[in-house]
Amino acid sequence: MPITVGQDTAKTRKTLSVGSKSISYYSIPAAQEAGLGDFSRLPAALKVVLENMLRFEDGGFSVSVDDIKAFAEWGAKGGKNPREIAYRPARVLMQDFTGVPAVVDLAAMRDGIKALGGDAQKINPLNPVDLVIDHSVMIDEFGNPRAFQMNVDREYERNMERYQFLKWGQGAFNNFRVVPPGTGICHQVNLEYLAQTVWTDTDQNGQEVAYPDTLVGTDSHTTMVNGLAVLGWGVGGIEAEAAMLGQPISMLIPEVIGFELTGTMVEGTTGTDLVLKVVEMLREKGVVGKFVEFYGAGLDRLPLADRATIANMAPEYGATCGFFPIDGETLRYLRNTGRDEERVALVEAYAKENGFWRDADYNPIYTDTLTLDMGTIVPAISGPKRPQDYVALDQAAPAFMNVVSEYRGTDATADAQDMAAEGPTPTAPADPRKSHPVKGEDYSLNDGSIVIASITSCTNTSNPYVMIGAGLVARKARALGLNRKPWVKTSLAPGSQVVSEYLEAAGLQEDLDAVGFNLVGYGCTTCIGNSGPIQPELSEAIAAGDLIATSVLSGNRNFEGRISPDVRANYLASPPLVVAYALAGDMNIDISKDPIAQNAEGKDIYLKDIWPTNKEIADLVEKTVTREAFVSKYADVFKGDEKWQGVETVDSETYNWPPESTYVQNPPYFQGMGAEAGVISDIEGAKVLAILGDMVTTDHISPAGSFKDTTPAGQYLTEHGVPVREFNSYGSRRGNHEVMMRGTFANIRIKNEMLDGVEGGYTNGPDGAQTSIFDASMAYQEAGTPLVIFAGEQYGAGSSRDWAAKGTALLGVKAVIAENFERIHRSNLVGMGVIPFEFTGGDTRKSLGLTGKETVSISGLAGDLKPLSNVPCEITFADGTVKTIQIKCRIDTAPEIEYVENGGVLHYVLRNLAKS
Repeated sequence: MPITVGQDTAKTRKTLSVGSKSISYYSIPAAQEAGLGDFSRLPAALKVVLENMLRFEDGGFSVSVDDIKAFAEWGAKGGKNPREIAYRPARVLMQDFTGVPAVVDLAAMRDGIKALGGDAQKINPLNPVDLVIDHSVMIDEFGNPRAFQMNVDREYERNMERYQFLKWGQGAFNNFRVVPPGTGICHQVNLEYLAQTVWTDTDQNGQEVAYPDTLVGTDSHTTMVNGLAVLGWGVGGIEAEAAMLGQPISMLIPEVIGFELTGTMVEGTTGTDLVLKVVEMLREKGVVGKFVEFYGAGLDRLPLADRATIANMAPEYGATCGFFPIDGETLRYLRNTGRDEERVALVEAYAKENGFWRDADYNPIYTDTLTLDMGTIVPAISGPKRPQDYVALDQAAPAFMNVVSEYRGTDATADAQDMAAEGPTPTAPADPRKSHPVKGEDYSLNDGSIVIASITSCTNTSNPYVMIGAGLVARKARALGLNRKPWVKTSLAPGSQVVSEYLEAAGLQEDLDAVGFNLVGYGCTTCIGNSGPIQPELSEAIAAGDLIATSVLSGNRNFEGRISPDVRANYLASPPLVVAYALAGDMNIDISKDPIAQNAEGKDIYLKDIWPTNKEIADLVEKTVTREAFVSKYADVFKGDEKWQGVETVDSETYNWPPESTYVQNPPYFQGMGAEAGVISDIEGAKVLAILGDMVTTDHISPAGSFKDTTPAGQYLTEHGVPVREFNSYGSRRGNHEVMMRGTFANIRIKNEMLDGVEGGYTNGPDGAQTSIFDASMAYQEAGTPLVIFAGEQYGAGSSRDWAAKGTALLGVKAVIAENFERIHRSNLVGMGVIPFEFTGGDTRKSLGLTGKETVSISGLAGDLKPLSNVPCEITFADGTVKTIQIKCRIDTAPEIEYVENGGVLHYVLRNLAKS
């Protein structure tokens, strides 16, 4: 389908010659010459958005000349001009956990538009959509040559219903492609193959147009591709579906924080060490809702793989994106990963002609800046429960002792310091660490035992420097006779098949196998909680001893309850350090200086004995990471293996929802929907479903991992004849609203402050008795009682998952009142018709003394509600006291007002398509 662009900016439409070819483009210098403003010193990231305005101006796309001029005003005002604009990305990227519910919604919308008398074929993506199946493989088998094939077999057994549905979608919808299981992780596939940096397409007049490659994705780590100068970020599935269907993304012109990198990485440090420091610095800076652009002389010595690692973790530092401008390293990477020479030439010519090129004179205006000398980076990890919890490696062991002390309610570290200051004492303070024997084994587990060590996630497996580094650590350890500790579940899950190609070419896969890091699959695995079960005897010992078991993974997320139900402390680390920690087996060991293990002769082996030099790594990368490997592995990327080709599906315009399916069900969002929108009403007499603390993530709200048969979701599946072995995970069942609403607020580590010291998805029901959040919600809804949630800071941090908002809506929650929200979750709530509010005037759940027994009414919503209005909230306490506070309505833009009036963004789109 040809792209449609605005036609009234003829003065800015120019022709670019590349080799023997001419191609049209929209020129930012020409816009400046036409008197629209001075754009010369805009950051490259913002120029991408400006080009979008030029391309769609006055073509019936809600873009005006004033929108374009606002970018010049942004520079004149020192990097601030929060004007609302309508932005249209070129394409959409999905993964299967978030993609299945998106395709479910599209299928339901086809049913819905037919019920409204419309044409089902109007429900089709207008922009290209790629869905990569990467979230479903689980690590059941590990540490042996059978692991990969056995995990693949189990993946298809568990997920056949979902795969049949996705194959139906691939045939039923236009502009929709599926990358089959076993190919890689969506962000790595995007970086290595799908992304073009400069996109081309034909317009409605048949003319070829070049423009920046841009996208949104239904996974928060869509930002990874910003390392390749492709502007992209994560949105909820709801917002992505709207973008697919031609709706603009309503956004404010963002602030852009410049992050200057200087110096050079020193021997023994990795891109992972660098990104963990960047995350800590930017979280402290505060960049939520902002763009971050990296600049400075340090980029001249920073490989694109390291740039992609930094860009990947933008959600962890809270930014919308972390962008790297186009330069010579961009061209080198495009060429080395198999992009054709014509594309590489176009990227260079376009970037230089249109002001996107970074050279020594690159000096844009930024809203604010900060600087990091890469020569100061030291080896580090992050944990135990947030990516920004940066810990230098030489402080990791004492930091873990603090974790134990906090959990045990002691302060062993302070006691030890007091003892050292006072000299010898008759009685040493008790060590708070516990241990417990493991049935049938000749070892015990203790607080700090590492039971999972996983090389996983697109964040690091996309980076050949750290992957080759991990292989060399394994090689040196193997040569010294070392192996993983027997209680450590080890795994290697690369983000693409290219990784296996170069590890095998370097002879390193054999070394990794020898220390337990066998290939277990190509997918996200441990990083999203698909770590699979650990040995039952280990799980029993952890539970019996109430132990603080740990995991070490090369991922980007380590939130509570995410990695494994058996693990309380999770640490992010580089792949070489993951291997080293598997050899050590215990977080109490200071691997920076103490022996990590002993060989067969009893000789102490230190980290320095097995750590490769930067030159060793670079030489192997140069030798084995070849263009030919990328071309070969991506030649048939959409074909899949025999298993995928054997998946049978139906050919139909609408989906025949199997009533017996426990994976895919027709959601209730559009059933019985009228042709006209409603109005926003005041919230009266609402009860409190939960009071939550700070940094409540979307993992807390809608967990992705496994669940037990005693949970509401488990009980539902048991009632429908599903054995526990086939429960799979919450993430895999996101196509079934019945499972997902029962899993909302059901994370095993979530803490509802209405209850005293209770972990998990519980609250007080209408009768005051403790019950599950799901059962309480059903009782309140049956009585016609609206519900609210109270929360602290950074509510909804983490993954972009739309089910955190969908589940909230289906539980009958009308409002969430928090101190502040993370960007994507706020948007998702609005997209589902749930209104987010923020406390004002210093009020918090704590200052108000909320207990959950209050009744809440919010007025000022009915009538002419304006975006970002302050409205009164009346709180009636259990003793009859009434207090009225002001809260800010975080419906941020005028289109969002319409979304809420319609009951959600998809309802808005559906009604408009039915009328057109």
